[in-house]
Amino acid sequence: MKSLVSQMRIGLASLCLALGMVTQAQAPLDVRVALVIGNSAYAGPAALTNPANDARAMAGALRTMGFDVIEVRDATRTSLLQGIETMQQKLQGRQGAAVLYYAGHGLQLDWRNYMVPVDARITAAADVPVQTVPIDAVIEAFKKAQTRLNIVVLDACRDNPFASSGSAKGLAQLDAPPNTVLAYATAPGSVAEDGTAASGNGLYTGFLLQEIVKPVKIEDVFKRVRLEVRKGSNGRQIPWESTSLEDDFAFNTTGKVVTMPKLGDTQRQEAFALEKADWDRIKDSSNPREFIDFLIKFPSGTIGELAQSRLDRLQRPTVVATPGQGAEVQLPGGDRFQLGDAYSFISKDGLTGVETSRFNWTVSRVAGELAEFNGGERAYTMGGGVIKDPNGQYDPPWTGLPGSDYQVGKQWTSRSNLTQTDGQTGWVEVQSRIRSREQVTVPAGTFDTYKIETTMRDQWGRTSKLTYWNQPAFGISVKLTFERRNRNGQIITSTVRELTSRLRHGARA
Repeated sequence: MKSLVSQMRIGLASLCLALGMVTQAQAPLDVRVALVIGNSAYAGPAALTNPANDARAMAGALRTMGFDVIEVRDATRTSLLQGIETMQQKLQGRQGAAVLYYAGHGLQLDWRNYMVPVDARITAAADVPVQTVPIDAVIEAFKKAQTRLNIVVLDACRDNPFASSGSAKGLAQLDAPPNTVLAYATAPGSVAEDGTAASGNGLYTGFLLQEIVKPVKIEDVFKRVRLEVRKGSNGRQIPWESTSLEDDFAFNTTGKVVTMPKLGDTQRQEAFALEKADWDRIKDSSNPREFIDFLIKFPSGTIGELAQSRLDRLQRPTVVATPGQGAEVQLPGGDRFQLGDAYSFISKDGLTGVETSRFNWTVSRVAGELAEFNGGERAYTMGGGVIKDPNGQYDPPWTGLPGSDYQVGKQWTSRSNLTQTDGQTGWVEVQSRIRSREQVTVPAGTFDTYKIETTMRDQWGRTSKLTYWNQPAFGISVKLTFERRNRNGQIITSTVRELTSRLRHGARA
């Protein structure tokens, strides 16, 4: 029986949080419903200290922010299912905001995550479907209720109390369904810290409670929580999210529809100048906490991916998500570029497909975070940020590739001051999003890649659209399409670039 459980990949850890939320209703006030569950009273050594406290505190916080809260503590399987049904009824057809908060033990079986009621007595894989409740049941309830946005936060917090059964650690990683945020207290496949009786809350929950009361967009909430938990655990625990949200949302809006203010170019440049002043102060630091504090201060800043890349190189995460079914979290390689690395490319006209040139890039110098190509013709950071290209030099480097983990749905903005080759100076802003995972074939071979779509605009009214097919371990995309238009919308350049070979230290990679 032990081997059966192992073969079926049962992984049991603790879920402290599961939050499913919906944004932007059609009426002036959103319908907001939260199901809050905290399970502590498990039998024997499986008993937990903080989930009931976590649930009580979360229920109170959500009520103050306009949520109709269904609170269930120490839930049996029956009461857990009843809570889901009640939540669906309250949300049915109202295009509301739905929240599931779950604190307690959880497990994975065949890539599905399950909440474990306090009356469960699991000794074999066959017990899982009949004694627990899948997270899928909550997401299905959201679908049936026709919610506008869902947020599911899974706090996989504690060591597996059923280790003798041969089960693994952590929860399975899943991509977020449409209009959904999935947030884990730590990387899928890992465990996190429960907190102590004195603390009153789990580590992740404590910081989440601290951040959700702030009137900021949801992405900033989770970014700050991730960084605070990373700092509080000295890197032993790093939360993780997967998102498919298209609309803005904030927890603390007292029920009003969220519309985030759009800044004009002057305001954006002023905000960038403040952020850059802090960046210039720490950019050469070797203290990871300075980069954590910078990211907490500017969670949606335009230098965030650059700062995250520096942080991960200074303090390599000790917790990394395990591969998921059909999707995985990947981190860039430690040193993306090394002296002597060589890349060969073919370039084609983007409109006709006709070959226009073949060329080579060779890493000619490496100094700290700097990698130069072809004697200084180009320069990148080790995280893939662009320092110099044929257009000029960028301060700080702009980042069209993620500086840290690769996740479908991830998006970020980068802004730089550009000094062109003719001496003119101005700003450049870049917006990027990881759209999908795709297998792409180029002359160098077939690669599993992340497709990244990027839009660039500059002070001179030019816009560019770039699509990268990138393998995280590579600093250079295996395929790239590039289109530039002038201020009148006319195409200036349209190019397709494909990798024909890659040599690592002079040997074929």
